[in-house]
Amino acid sequence: MNYSVFEVFRIGIGPSSSHTVGPMIAVNRFLLEIEKRGLIKQVAEVQIHLFGSLALTGKGHGTDYAVIAGLVGALPDQVDPASIIPLVESIKETGRLMLMNTIEIPFDFNKHLVFHNHQSLPQHPNGMILQAFYDDGDSLHRNSYFSIGGGAVLDEQEILRTTKTSTIVKETPASTPFWFDNAADLLRMGNEKNLSIAEIVWGNELRYQNAQETRSKLLRVWDVMNASIERGLVTEGMLPGGLKVKRRAHLLYKQASTVGGKLSSDFQSMDMVSAFAIAVNEENACGGRVVTAPTNGSAGVIPAVLSYFTRFCQQQRTKTEIEDNIIKFLLTAAGIGMLYKKNASISAAEMGCQGEIGVSCSMAAAGLAAVLGANNEQIENAAEIAMEHNLGMSCDPIGGLVQIPCIERNSMGAVKAINAARLAMMHEGGHIVSLDAVIETMRQTGVDMQSKYKETALGGLAINVVAC
Repeated sequence: MNYSVFEVFRIGIGPSSSHTVGPMIAVNRFLLEIEKRGLIKQVAEVQIHLFGSLALTGKGHGTDYAVIAGLVGALPDQVDPASIIPLVESIKETGRLMLMNTIEIPFDFNKHLVFHNHQSLPQHPNGMILQAFYDDGDSLHRNSYFSIGGGAVLDEQEILRTTKTSTIVKETPASTPFWFDNAADLLRMGNEKNLSIAEIVWGNELRYQNAQETRSKLLRVWDVMNASIERGLVTEGMLPGGLKVKRRAHLLYKQASTVGGKLSSDFQSMDMVSAFAIAVNEENACGGRVVTAPTNGSAGVIPAVLSYFTRFCQQQRTKTEIEDNIIKFLLTAAGIGMLYKKNASISAAEMGCQGEIGVSCSMAAAGLAAVLGANNEQIENAAEIAMEHNLGMSCDPIGGLVQIPCIERNSMGAVKAINAARLAMMHEGGHIVSLDAVIETMRQTGVDMQSKYKETALGGLAINVVAC
């Protein structure tokens, strides 16, 4: 299948797209299924069962808060992040919640929200089972959902169909202007039709909405990204969760902005990029509004690199020219992100952090190369270089929180993306490793990686560093 840009860039809440955005969407889907049957007012009880990574790191990743907010009817792109904690605390205190803001039902956190820490559903590591009951205890509705990364959700039937059709038919569907399965297709199509990767993705996106709406939605994505940078750069204090991690984007930015600071000014722009990336992921760690790019754990890379371009690489331009470049960057990055979603995964529970930071780094490198004037082959090379040097990265969050090493990894990913774009643009062509080869290598590496290194907090730094 081909994806919409806005399945790669989802506006949501922190700290984890697979643990907060996805589960919240799953709960909403579950309730809408009941509502379509005209049974929502007959629900007397709801149970939520979390499995695998959702259970093991769910509390640290905010899954409990996300699913409760979802039961009340909250949606990730609309809910006020600041309202979620008071809402959940009130439900804990009263033992009651307003299901879909329509009907009041009892809710006991120990009985109705179950963490199966030693069980996984066979279809995916991020699994959940939701069940609603009549007042006599009979089952009213039951379904399983899988948060497959970046906020995307499949139910039991959908994930079964996806597994059965993993070898997708190669013919081009008539409804898709520019069907592509891999990077080779993108390059071939670009050469045949004299189109950039951004133009190919744009043409496909117009299936979902018209040009004006597509442009407006892309610029909103950037507005949310930029707002998360701006909030992170001015906010101080301690991150939640008990690790006693101090927010430092504000100080980093201040130091980078000061001539004659602690370090030489040779790498001032890179210091700024680090501050931008860390600012976003400190906001994410606090449950703030961010854009999955392609996930929340890697949400700081693309905003930081795009901000680097808008602040340091553009000459004086009109507002329209600046917006055109932002859109070109996002479209190109999204096209690369689609390749990973199609042919591997962006879920840390499946791939480790190479599927999050690695993919965001690859996407950012491609986007930056595009707006710097690279051709399609150089863009593909930039994406390849970026991922090649993230292969094998594990996901081992200390305390199950999206803080250490997650926040700093966004800084490293952003700087690496800039370097990858520059290396690709200085290359004369004919690189040996293709993007398709590196994506398949990432997939194989993820399959071979032990589960304790894949968002379970059972290995690596998560067990070798004491979480005080």
